[in-house]
Amino acid sequence: MVAGAARSPADAVFIDLEDAVPPAEKAAALAGAVTALAELDWGHKLVSVRVNAADSPSVAEELRALALCPRLDAVILPKAEQVGTVAATAQALSAAAPARARPVAIELLIETARGLVNVEALAAAHPDVGALHLGVGDLAASIGARSSTIGASPSSYRHVGGPDASYESVPLDLFAYPMMRLLVAARAFGLRAIDGPCGDFKDARLTEASAVKAAAMGFDGKQVIHPDQIAVTKRAFLPSEQEVATARRIVEAMEQAEAHGHGAVTLDGKMIDYANVRMAQRVVLLAT
Repeated sequence: MVAGAARSPADAVFIDLEDAVPPAEKAAALAGAVTALAELDWGHKLVSVRVNAADSPSVAEELRALALCPRLDAVILPKAEQVGTVAATAQALSAAAPARARPVAIELLIETARGLVNVEALAAAHPDVGALHLGVGDLAASIGARSSTIGASPSSYRHVGGPDASYESVPLDLFAYPMMRLLVAARAFGLRAIDGPCGDFKDARLTEASAVKAAAMGFDGKQVIHPDQIAVTKRAFLPSEQEVATARRIVEAMEQAEAHGHGAVTLDGKMIDYANVRMAQRVVLLAT
C-alpha cells in the first residue's frame, strides 16, 4: 500500500504509525516507514509520517529515527492539544538531526474538543508548524457525536423547522463549525488547512460532495483513504474553466479601473473592489 501511494497521483502522502498500527507492531511499522522513505521514489510529493501521540511510549524513538530521513518533509502530530507538546516535538526533531538542511515541518492534527478549543494557540505554537489537519473521526468521538461514518454528519442531526421544513428534510452539517474554526486559525497564522477524509470511500457521490464543500470553504486540500478518491478530490479543488475566466475578468476590470483612477468598478451588474480582486487572484493561482 505504501509503494502504491508513492506511485499514485496524490499531491502528498502520509505514512501512518498511529491508528493504523496495533501496539505490538509499532516498532516494525517505524522500520518500514524509514525504509520506504529511503528506498521508494516519491517524486515531487510532500511526504509525511503520522507519529503516535505525545504520551505514547514509542513516539520518542519515532521522532529520533524519522528526523534522520532526508526525504521526510513533515511529521503529523495526532491529538494536538497543548502548545508545550508542539515545542517539545520540534526540539526533539532538531536534537536528533541538528545538521539537517531544513527542519522537519510539524503538521497538527486537530481531533479532540480540547485541541479545537486551543487551535489558535496551537497554530502559533512554533515556527516549524506548517499545517492544520482536521481529524473528523476522533473529533466526532471526542464530542460524543452519534455517527458511524468518518467525516459524515449523524443521520439524525437534522433541523426541526416549521410546516415547510420537516425534521426529515433539513439535514445539518456537524463539521461546519470545526472546519471554519480550524480554517480561520490556519489563515491567521499563514498555515495550510487540510480537511479530514470521507470514510465511505465506496460512495463516489459523498466523496465528491465532501471535497467540493472543503474546497468551496477555502481549504487547501483534503485527506483521502483510498486511491479511488484521489481523482475526484483533486478535481474538486481545481477551479472550473468558467470560474477561472470570471476571475481573470475581475482582475482585468480592476486594472482598467485603476488606470482611470478608480478603486471600484461595475462588472456584470455587480460592484467589484479590491476584496473581489483578492478572491479572484486566489482562483487564478489555484488554476496555475
